[in-house]
Amino acid sequence: MDFGHWTLDILGRFIFYTLLALIVLVAIPYGTVDAWWLALYECIVFALGVLWIIHGFLTGKWFQEGHKVFIPVLLIAVFALLQTISLSSASTASGFPIWNAISADPYETRLSVLELLALAIAGMLLLRYTTTRRRLSALLFTLIAVGILSALFGILRQTTQHSQGFFLPLLKPGGGYGQFINRNHFAFLMEMVLGLILGLIVCGGVARDRVLIYLALALPVWVALILCNSRGGILSMLAQILFLALLFSIARSKRERAREATLLWRITHAAIFRPLLIAGLIATVFVGAIWIGGEALTSRLESISTELTDEGSAGNEGVSRKEIWRASWKMFRDHPLTGVGINGYWAAIPRYHDASGQSTPQQAHNDYLELLASGGIIGAALVAWFLFLFVRRAKRSFQAADPFCRAASMAACSGLFGVAVHSMVDFGLHVTINALVFTALVVVAIGSPMSAD
Repeated sequence: MDFGHWTLDILGRFIFYTLLALIVLVAIPYGTVDAWWLALYECIVFALGVLWIIHGFLTGKWFQEGHKVFIPVLLIAVFALLQTISLSSASTASGFPIWNAISADPYETRLSVLELLALAIAGMLLLRYTTTRRRLSALLFTLIAVGILSALFGILRQTTQHSQGFFLPLLKPGGGYGQFINRNHFAFLMEMVLGLILGLIVCGGVARDRVLIYLALALPVWVALILCNSRGGILSMLAQILFLALLFSIARSKRERAREATLLWRITHAAIFRPLLIAGLIATVFVGAIWIGGEALTSRLESISTELTDEGSAGNEGVSRKEIWRASWKMFRDHPLTGVGINGYWAAIPRYHDASGQSTPQQAHNDYLELLASGGIIGAALVAWFLFLFVRRAKRSFQAADPFCRAASMAACSGLFGVAVHSMVDFGLHVTINALVFTALVVVAIGSPMSAD
């Protein structure tokens, strides 16, 4: 290898491993929700994007085939920017211009443009430079390490914190979980990592002599997910078990089935056995969750009924999810085509939320409904296009010749499925680390065939 090729190789490695370090960095300060941490993260991503341009000019290689998946994300950013353009030149009596745009909060919508661009660039960079099995393993181990360390920190904080501040100054006793201010945001990260670990085991991405090691790694993540008392997290975990059962069937090729056609194999693959096994797994996991979560989790599960009825909005404060969802749907009906602006939900909802003002929601507690309210039919269509491209590409990765790459793709989809379920009742993807890990899992799910090194 001559000096020029060696320099290009070093530049590619620098971009990739800086991205991995960035994932770890973003996880630390409350999942990166403060403005200055978010700005630092975006600046690093954009700087890596500049290096990508330089590397592309020098090598003549810019993209992988899977990069098409991120086109809708870039178009959503463009659409969000268009939502902030003033539609008139009107001004007040004193001469100050009136910002009459589609977005209810053009400033926040423009900030969301930067966030979307940073996510899209991070995803394309990961896809471009995760080119070998070694790098794929490094990415997977980074995601798993972030999840395990967050879980252990959450358990440690729950058992030892007695005053304000626990390594991070804003962490309050009994508030949030792990390094997160909101327990549900923590649950999103645990779901993705738990689905990834279990998916690798179920789909054959782990050697048999290492299965117990991976189960041990999954244990603190599972325990922390339960102890954070997130009802949406418990629901998503149970849904992931069903999804993993489906993946287990897909992961077995016809050749493997023919080779394993023993009496035990025929018994375990009988039509009646699988439903009983899945039901038994769900029951075992649910009972285990109740046992570990204790009375606190039981009380939160019992409150689900009030969240989905008007009983949760006593005193006309409108704090139940049902009331929030009703107001969000009214908002969508009034702005069906373009919505009220990406990240402009909080500014528009007071007009539709029948409440005293003491508890006005900042999010819809349903990312699908908030997407309709914020982006309208256009935003929803772009997301549907992203899902179409993702599913088509992921199906190809499921057929990859390399067993490890195939298992990694399926495992990533398990983590993504948990997020898809939880997003029906929460908004964890609004937190930077969750969005970044989600993007990394998308990259793993649609990854291209890789060399060994």
